[in-house]
Amino acid sequence: MEFVIKISQFLLSLSLLIVLHELGHFIPAKLFKTRVEKFYLFFDLKYSLFKKKIGDTVYGIGWLPLGGYVKISGMIDESMDTEQMSQEPQPWEFRSKPSWQRLIIMLGGVTVNFILALIIYIGLAYSNGDTFIPTESVKGGYLITNPILTDAGFKTGDKIISINNELAEKYTYTELKKSIITGKTYEVDRDGQIIDIELPVDFLGKLSTSKDRTLFEFRSPFIIQEVSDTSLNKNFNLLKGDVINSINGIETPYTDQVTEMLKLNSNQTIAVSILREGMLSSKTLNVDQDGKLGIVLGYSTKDLIDYNYIELVTKTYGLAESISVGSRRFTSEVDSYLNQFKAIFSPETGAYKGLGGFVAIGNIFPGTWNWEGFWTITAFLSIMLGVLNLLPIPALDGGHVMFLLYEIISGRKPSDKFMEYAQTAGFFLLISLVLFANGNDIYKLLFS
Repeated sequence: MEFVIKISQFLLSLSLLIVLHELGHFIPAKLFKTRVEKFYLFFDLKYSLFKKKIGDTVYGIGWLPLGGYVKISGMIDESMDTEQMSQEPQPWEFRSKPSWQRLIIMLGGVTVNFILALIIYIGLAYSNGDTFIPTESVKGGYLITNPILTDAGFKTGDKIISINNELAEKYTYTELKKSIITGKTYEVDRDGQIIDIELPVDFLGKLSTSKDRTLFEFRSPFIIQEVSDTSLNKNFNLLKGDVINSINGIETPYTDQVTEMLKLNSNQTIAVSILREGMLSSKTLNVDQDGKLGIVLGYSTKDLIDYNYIELVTKTYGLAESISVGSRRFTSEVDSYLNQFKAIFSPETGAYKGLGGFVAIGNIFPGTWNWEGFWTITAFLSIMLGVLNLLPIPALDGGHVMFLLYEIISGRKPSDKFMEYAQTAGFFLLISLVLFANGNDIYKLLFS
């Protein structure tokens, strides 16, 4: 069922983004009296699932969900319709229009993508407000278990002071975790000592191939959820919700501290202090040879809030504030994605190893239906689609824009033959990127 919900959200989001992107080309084309021959959701290789002609345009749904397209008369695009281009230009064709009109038509798709993301972020701010965890509210520093982070110099209990010389207190917890993409230098407080950590150049490459996906995690109290039937402490009156507060007189407010103490006391009995409904009591428990109590642990965000390990702040906004907050989030997300993109195309970072295809995109959707999550992810994907389409690669909008700008500046239009070759080269480059990204997905599924 979880898979069905994920794929349903993915297809709905993808369909919405494709249709609106292509409308961004379609509407200005119509305004400039340019004939649009096809408007398709998904590709109709050999056949269509649905099609209907209205006026000069065939509207349809293809069977291959790798994107969509509008076929504009008199334009060298992915259809490679060279027969039409060999005939005399007609007034309704793309090639007959002034360069500034052609530029607007080609920029229409990405413009809609960016506007859509901005509107979604504004709408989310207005309807849901903003809920976040201030970094300064996090108690006891962070739990660091990922070997990539420990190798870089981080340790459990580190409190982040600054990132790239910018105070970490300006960040929310979510922003702090995302900072790992662009972070180069971190300043941490480790038991009162200031430590400088400089991430290695290939840090992102190592992180993207790591099986451990944890980053800066919360340290939590040792909260009992269940006592195993095989536990040495099965009949010791331990209840769900009990918290181990100390071991052998040493305070252990964090699970990682309890775990370490248990390892040191394997095959021994320990005196523990148990917190139950605000009251402390003492017990003697048995530690097995593996340094375990035979207890299932667990905690929720509410537990962390109730025990004052973190603080959850909720803000609501009026319309004017929502526009400001949504705009700032849009700008931040665009900047973040551009930084990710820059890292991917810098071979020394190794970030390209984490490049994912449709499986990776589908997996970012939650396994339960949540409209706030759906729209948040859709906004991000809209930014991603806009940025990708602006790449100066023939076969993408950015490639057409590049040649149009050349024409506007130089006064010379590239020949149709040159455009055919460029389109073919761009198409094969895109196919290679798609195969590489989806190949990464398959590799991770098989070997991770």
